[in-house]
Amino acid sequence: MEENTTALDIGALNEKIEKESAFVDILTLEINKVIVGQKHMVERLLIGLLGQGHILLEGVPGLAKTLAINTLSKAVHGSFSRIQFTPDLLPADVIGTLIYNMKLNDFSIKKGPIFANFVLADEINRAPAKVQSALLEAMQEKQVTIGEETFILDKPFLVMATQNPVEQEGTYPLPEAQVDRFMLKTVIKYPLLQDEQLIMRQNLKGGFEEVNPVVSLDQIKRAQAAVREVYMDEKIEKYILDIIFATRTPEKYGLADLNPLISFGASPRGSINLAMAAKCYAFIRRRGYVIPEDVRAVVEDVLRHRIGITYEAEAENITSEDIIQKIVNVIEVP
Repeated sequence: MEENTTALDIGALNEKIEKESAFVDILTLEINKVIVGQKHMVERLLIGLLGQGHILLEGVPGLAKTLAINTLSKAVHGSFSRIQFTPDLLPADVIGTLIYNMKLNDFSIKKGPIFANFVLADEINRAPAKVQSALLEAMQEKQVTIGEETFILDKPFLVMATQNPVEQEGTYPLPEAQVDRFMLKTVIKYPLLQDEQLIMRQNLKGGFEEVNPVVSLDQIKRAQAAVREVYMDEKIEKYILDIIFATRTPEKYGLADLNPLISFGASPRGSINLAMAAKCYAFIRRRGYVIPEDVRAVVEDVLRHRIGITYEAEAENITSEDIIQKIVNVIEVP
């Protein structure tokens, strides 16, 4: 009897999720008017938005990172701001400051660019730690304190930070504890030849197609709530935890050869974000339940910045992605 009820519940949930996620296709179509190819990046942006997380994008300049989040903000009817990180940037340039008003003989508050639905932190590793921590506090707490006043940030709130993997001259690498705050770290590759041909044509034509707001902020908030309802079986939870624990104690999973390669494994934030991202992925695929493929689809983006690799691994040219692949190949799929 109980099994039957569960089947009915999942059926009803499936219908609900299918209805709630109908906008995903419309939103993707709208973004694709401007963004050619880069399906992976667009999908990850949606996962970050629906999972109320933030994204760190790594890729060489010119791969439409700025354009992608700007286009998303236009398609979602949200406010967008861009902060170009430079070595002389101050925390006040990000969160805002108190300004003395001579007429009123008083201080007034000038809000910074962090007060937007979509914030692009361009080249986050160019600014010193003080500025990075001001941004990351806002990301974590979803609030900002200026003077003695505390402001709650608008919802939805998505930060997309970019970093350039090539040029490390004069940069301040993000500390591990700060990188861990990002739900996903996505590495962007070059476009395919036929995609780049289309990009070249569009740009030479001058001007992009107009992006229209096709989704309201309320729809996004409803979807964020619906994502949490996506059903995750205990077997899937166990699968996620096995992957996470294998990054900490690989020898218990028959992966003793990984021990000298890992300096530290994923934190509990890793398991929370992996579960959340898997739910978002199922939602984007318009399904009311999570399957192992959803976990495997997002595992690299969720864990690549949460596993520390040793000098030995670096010497052997082994990356955290290689380690994740080894773990995923060994852990038994439910």
